[in-house]
Amino acid sequence: MSYPGVPPGGPDVLPWTQAAATGELQHPKKKKKKKKVAPPLEDPMQQETEAAEPQPGKGVLLPGKGIEGPEEEVQLPGKGIEGPEEEVELHTGAPDIKAAAAAAEPQPAIWVQITGKGVQQPGEEAHLHTGATDMMERTMCEVAEVMGYLKCTKLKYQNIFTANRKVPLSDLLSVLGLRDLQGGKLTLSSFLEINNYNYTVSDTPQVLHQLPWTFLEKLMMSNLNARNIQCDQPMYRSSFTHDTEYSDVVNPLDLITALFHCADPFLQQEMVSKMSVCQFAVPLLLPNCDTKKSTLMLWAMRDIVKNYKPHSSSSDGKFVEGRIIEMNIPMVSFVRVSKSSLSKSQTLNSLMSSLSQHNEAFIHRDTECGDVPRKISNGLVEVSWYLPSGNKNIDIFTQPVAMANLRGDSRLFETQVSFLCQTSAAVFIFSDDLEVDFSPFTNLQAELFLVSNSQNKNYNVEKLKEECRKYNRNNQKNNRITEIIRNKQNKHEFVNMLRFYVKGIVENECVKTNMFNLEDLARDCDIFVDHDFSGCRNGKKSAEEISAMVKDVVSFKEEQLPLHGTIWKEISQLEKERCRLKNANKEQGIEHYKASLTIQEQKLRQKQQRYDLSHAMAKFIAGISQPNAECLYFLKWLKMGLDTLTRHDLVTLRQQYKDCCNQNPQNKELIKKLDEEISNCSLGPEHFFRELGQIYECACCLPQDDPAREQVQHLPRLCAQMLLDGFPVELVDGDASNIPMKWISAVLTELHRLVNNKSRILVLTVLGVQSTGKSTLLNTMFGVQFAVSSGRCTRGAFMLLMKVSEELRAELQCDFIMVIDTEGLKSPEMASLDISYEHDNELATLVIGLSDITMINVGLENITEMKDVLQIAVHAFLRMKEVGKKPRCVFVHQNVSDMSAHDKNMRDRNKLVEQLNEMTQTAAKMEKKEANTKFTDVMKYDLDKDCYYIPGLWHGTPPMAPVSHGYSEAVYELKKSLIHLLKHDNTQCNYAIEFLKLANSLWNAVKFENFIFNFKNSLAADAYLDLCTHYNNWEWTFQSEMNKWLVSKEIMISNFGMTRKNVEISQLQTILKDVLDEVSKKLHEEEQEILNNLKQYFMNKDSKVGLVEKYRQDFKNSVNALTQYTAHSVRKRLEQAILIRSEMEKVASIKNKQTDIIETKVMDLIKRCREKAAALSKGDLSIEFDKMWSDIMPELSNFKLQQTDVHQNAYYILKGNLSEKGGHVSEMLSKVKLRTCGQGEFTVKADWLSIWTDVNAETTQHVIKRQAVCDHFITECRNLIGHHIDVMKSKNTDYNDTYIKELLRTIDDQKLLSNECEASLKFYVIGFAAHDFQKAHNEFRSHNDPQEHLESSKSTFWEIFLALFNEKDLCLKKAQEFTKTCVKPAVQDYVSRYLVLMITDEMKTGDEAVKFNTRINFQFAILKQLLEEHSFEKYKSYTTSYEPFVKDWIKQQIIKRMSTSGQLPQLEKQLLSDIVSKINQVITSSEENNRSAGGKDIKAFIQQFCSSLQDKLVIPRDALDIFMILISVDTEQFSFYLKEFIKDMEESLVQDYDRRSNSSHITERIEQLPSKPDDLLFSSVCGCGHQCPFCGAPCEAGGQGHTTHFSSMHRPKAFGRYIGLWHDSKQLDTNVCTTSVISDHKFKNSKTKGEYHPYKEYRALYPEWEIAGDASVEASDYWKYVMMKFNKELAEAHKAEPADIPEEWKTLTQEDALTALKKAFNIRVTSFL
Repeated sequence: MSYPGVPPGGPDVLPWTQAAATGELQHPKKKKKKKKVAPPLEDPMQQETEAAEPQPGKGVLLPGKGIEGPEEEVQLPGKGIEGPEEEVELHTGAPDIKAAAAAAEPQPAIWVQITGKGVQQPGEEAHLHTGATDMMERTMCEVAEVMGYLKCTKLKYQNIFTANRKVPLSDLLSVLGLRDLQGGKLTLSSFLEINNYNYTVSDTPQVLHQLPWTFLEKLMMSNLNARNIQCDQPMYRSSFTHDTEYSDVVNPLDLITALFHCADPFLQQEMVSKMSVCQFAVPLLLPNCDTKKSTLMLWAMRDIVKNYKPHSSSSDGKFVEGRIIEMNIPMVSFVRVSKSSLSKSQTLNSLMSSLSQHNEAFIHRDTECGDVPRKISNGLVEVSWYLPSGNKNIDIFTQPVAMANLRGDSRLFETQVSFLCQTSAAVFIFSDDLEVDFSPFTNLQAELFLVSNSQNKNYNVEKLKEECRKYNRNNQKNNRITEIIRNKQNKHEFVNMLRFYVKGIVENECVKTNMFNLEDLARDCDIFVDHDFSGCRNGKKSAEEISAMVKDVVSFKEEQLPLHGTIWKEISQLEKERCRLKNANKEQGIEHYKASLTIQEQKLRQKQQRYDLSHAMAKFIAGISQPNAECLYFLKWLKMGLDTLTRHDLVTLRQQYKDCCNQNPQNKELIKKLDEEISNCSLGPEHFFRELGQIYECACCLPQDDPAREQVQHLPRLCAQMLLDGFPVELVDGDASNIPMKWISAVLTELHRLVNNKSRILVLTVLGVQSTGKSTLLNTMFGVQFAVSSGRCTRGAFMLLMKVSEELRAELQCDFIMVIDTEGLKSPEMASLDISYEHDNELATLVIGLSDITMINVGLENITEMKDVLQIAVHAFLRMKEVGKKPRCVFVHQNVSDMSAHDKNMRDRNKLVEQLNEMTQTAAKMEKKEANTKFTDVMKYDLDKDCYYIPGLWHGTPPMAPVSHGYSEAVYELKKSLIHLLKHDNTQCNYAIEFLKLANSLWNAVKFENFIFNFKNSLAADAYLDLCTHYNNWEWTFQSEMNKWLVSKEIMISNFGMTRKNVEISQLQTILKDVLDEVSKKLHEEEQEILNNLKQYFMNKDSKVGLVEKYRQDFKNSVNALTQYTAHSVRKRLEQAILIRSEMEKVASIKNKQTDIIETKVMDLIKRCREKAAALSKGDLSIEFDKMWSDIMPELSNFKLQQTDVHQNAYYILKGNLSEKGGHVSEMLSKVKLRTCGQGEFTVKADWLSIWTDVNAETTQHVIKRQAVCDHFITECRNLIGHHIDVMKSKNTDYNDTYIKELLRTIDDQKLLSNECEASLKFYVIGFAAHDFQKAHNEFRSHNDPQEHLESSKSTFWEIFLALFNEKDLCLKKAQEFTKTCVKPAVQDYVSRYLVLMITDEMKTGDEAVKFNTRINFQFAILKQLLEEHSFEKYKSYTTSYEPFVKDWIKQQIIKRMSTSGQLPQLEKQLLSDIVSKINQVITSSEENNRSAGGKDIKAFIQQFCSSLQDKLVIPRDALDIFMILISVDTEQFSFYLKEFIKDMEESLVQDYDRRSNSSHITERIEQLPSKPDDLLFSSVCGCGHQCPFCGAPCEAGGQGHTTHFSSMHRPKAFGRYIGLWHDSKQLDTNVCTTSVISDHKFKNSKTKGEYHPYKEYRALYPEWEIAGDASVEASDYWKYVMMKFNKELAEAHKAEPADIPEEWKTLTQEDALTALKKAFNIRVTSFL
């Protein structure tokens, strides 16, 4: 364990104490050398008192003055040796030294030199303590080695000092571990640092090093037992007494004095304040035992504020409140001369305390460790005050009085006595000495009282009185001594007698002391004043220059701090109105109203800008710009000065208010005015910082290049430094109820920089009603300095930073703990206002949203009050859950006196939880989140552990009541629990930058009434974007794996039975079943992979998973949806592959039969020709072959492909589809001629609408909207038809009726059409579809006609016939043919198939990946490019034909990317290289297998080749069949030639790829691919495809299975008119969805049945959409700019009148639009550079 001020790893036993224990000398300034250790010294007190012959390592005892015989060997007379029994001890380390005393008498505070023959070298000395009272130094000398023995062992500290002997200050500081902190090095900020010792402080420290920190920790928590501490189990013995009972204890006064010598002035001030709160006496004069000088502690006492009520003859006595050093209070001093058997301090405590309320203000001999001899605190003057409460039955004195107490014998401290006598009304001298020397008290104004005890055995009353009479005769000032003698009275009677005299002094006219005026007197007395140094003086001077300007607080603020007054309040109101739009005129457009609000705000800002920097603010900025220490002094002086001024005004106003209420209650106006003045009369540094913030915000509204803007850029850094120094900074302006967000953001940004980005923050907040001690709780808990004062409560919210120590940072995972003190809820000032609940709700939501732990401060007995507070808290907690934050809640019940309340109130806590559950259900219903049924659903709360009971603050009746010991102990336990929670609650901290984002988003959110749907947290957005990015990567991995698997299966199906003839169709169905089973397993594996990744993501505590926790289920649903969608897509493609293979087999079957017949005829012809005797020439053979060919053709003409009438098939399919639409539709179908449908343009007719809807509005508008919908469907169907025809051509397959059915399903999926409109649309679509499919079918029949196929194959058969007849080797020719007709097309097909995946993968993972990794980035990239191109036609296409536009945009991005640096050829060559390598491997393998089988069957070789590559290559069936005709070649020779031709083929293709690298060829190449990469990318980034029901903005939610749609960039509803929204006006609608949903405006459409419906309740109709309220005026500036630029064109396109563009929109620039775009999508700019 480490302690502040002690070096890490430092020893628990100091070097000199260790040496003392071992007898080994260790010089403090030299490195310890390893030597033989001499035997330990015996305790000299146990030895004989006479001189003895010294032994090695033994001490020589030299008796002192008490030796009677003059002939004794050693005698050291001299006044330095006081007592006859005093002894001195000398360790010589030599065996035979005969010590002899020096000739000179020893003097006080000097060394006595003893010489002896054991000292070898001249000049060497051994030093000896004589025991003189004034000796201050300890011996650490070295003596030369003598006769081979060790160096001289040093004087042993144990038992060496007598009770009256003093030690150097540095020695005691070393014992306490404070030596390195001497001189003010212990700072307040370092002490307030959160470390392990803060919350593990023990009542019983184990070593003396822990003693100061235990005391300080307890003192800062206002613990009454702070002074009652001592070591429990000493680890070493280092006492300053000769009594072993006190071997490891220090007098509390010495401890306090030592700490004041080490503390910096700010810590001294805080210590004095805390001591005063505990009713401890505080240092008035602090002694330094080294310099014999004292310090007047005026600065330290300046922060003590007291209030009291003096007794008055009238019944309405006034309370007095102020700084204690500024009050005129008589002071009575108490001193001791020589010895006194009466305990002066104990008597003082009794004097100031009643029997019912005893305070131990002064430490006395019966206090724990109070009888330990003091070492450094003699000469200390303490002061305490008695302050009356105004109650005669309680008060001891009717007027305030200060009691000063001088520690030690006053004869030794003439300076202190002189000071006290000149400042006191009376001095009470305690002494039993019969020969009192009264000379120090001569010629002084103070009354003198001699207090003595007659029960002392040496007491002689007559002698004492004679000394007093002697003094009275000699005193010329007539301040006679009054004797107060304690005879046989008991303690109570004696104290009453003293009180009688004190009352007589303070209640009569007497000298009253204003400590503020003691500076000059102190300097005259040679006493240092603690604020007498340049830094403090400069700070005071600067502060007083400002304070001197304040004549009237209200006027001062209006003149010197004008920016944050009325103007700032008006700006704040405008900001909220712009969010809530409560006063929007329904006749006026919302955007016009918002624009007018913005103009008003701009005017107010301009009004601010017209103000020059006031003199007060100029001085304030100069003050905080000073070096750090001077700046802090300045702020402290300013705070104290302003407090004094405002306190006086406040007292006056309160008295006027009281008089008015009592004497003239009917004057309501005057009462209201006084009430407002009371509220406005406060003035403190926070008001100057508010003004500073407004200066900064005002400058930020200026152009970037304005010099005034540059001049204020340093201000946030100054404030950030204040925050680091422990100064509370206002977060929420309590007067304006607003956050100056630009200012706060700049401050926290500078803070982040100042700490080198080490700004991780955890937040603690207290929430409760007003005046329940929230600030006091935080101050007590952490020792901080939030303002507390009865009747002057916190306004708004203040944040304060406490550093976390290095060793604790690793455990807490944070660098700072931020404590937020808040304004009380349900304040009387707000209770009368309509916005009271709203105000409390806003504040509660804000602080809970910012907090990691929220302390709910309630009173157990006030159940009504508690319910109100909790109702607000529950709403806030519920809202935080909805945005992904679930903070910890701790209930703190104050003013509970019964400390067993926790155990006794289990039943009450259970009841409380029931009530909280009810509140949660009620709040959830109000917030429309009924799924939350328990309090623990929305927050972390442990019924048993998170409930704390704290006693009342005061122990007794103020103003003399100290803080309750139970209170401070309970608060300490609470503090330990909070730190423990932060360590073990897995709380995720935020950096300062993230915290300000959260604060910004949260504050924007609370300005809206409907919070949940309007929260747009940038941190949550970052977290959501991160989750989307990860999910999209997982999703793409899933899709990529499935696509690769699917391609391989499609190839396998295409190759099925390729080398066999007459494949049965039933075998293909078996293959399909097996593949579908396999796809189910594959999909399950890939699905589990994503789910595992998702689970791991949410287990990762380093990410902001809490902010996106609510989306976990959505993404799980998305995984399921992705799996189902992929399963459907894969099944469809596999079925299509089987269908294609089946159709191919039908054609192949015909061709195979023809080929078999021809092969038989050719072989027969060869046989006949060879049997002829005469040799046949080539011409003869040709004649024979032609004759055979002519004879066989009639036989083969019977093999034909079936003709299909597509129109007829389509008609019957359409008839079945419309069978349930009613008789009217059947009648329409009966009149339709499908062959003539689909020609020309499709036009929606007005008479169709009467059946579609009953909305009474303009028919033209309906027709336009229905036409847009139908045009969209027609385009979609044309695209689908084109896709099917492309597949038919590329796969050489025939038409199938499923194509028509799919088109009908596409239209059926849309439910927006009337029956007539739907039927007409289907007639039109199926008409042109049947025409296109019929044409494609005819082309297929023509291309695959068996007769034509035979004719084209005639030459091949002729060549084979000729070669076989002549018995030629065809290896070279067949290898070339196989490569050209079979392998090359298959390789090109392979490259094309996989090129799609590689292009898509490159776009998802390459340099352009940022555009495609999330839907949000995708939308940003499109809109950014649209803005740069500035084309209305493209905007129109984007908004009206979203999918086609986006697909084309993706295609252009692909072309652009593939055209860069030959990207496409590189991908093609990579794929080519891979497949060629695989082909060569297969050739080699097939050759070896064929050779090992002992055969040279070329057909077996080809079959094995095709089988090995069946999942890679699709070899053309026709070409392979032709190649296999009558083939008979050598296998080895064929494989050799084949490899060579494969090599040539690769080189040829590479050259071809390199030639076709320009954009036109790339475009053509992409168009020719079997599937389109733009389709794959579109399906990956287009999302669910849903669009905003008002403006048409696309959904950006991640995954496919989300239940809520949202868009970051909504637009004016004029862009979405085609969706089905309309207004009665013919003008384009400028209102933006995000504005409409927070307004009182209404809409109507088909969903509303023609009735107007409130926008605020849009979710009743569109529950799946979440439209966030416009959090700022800039959020939709992008679309405002677009509409402003293209207003006329848009109106023409929609056949409407141009919109009335708000004036504010006309000022927008392209840069503004881009900025708004980045803001809306929360884009990091560098990602898109």
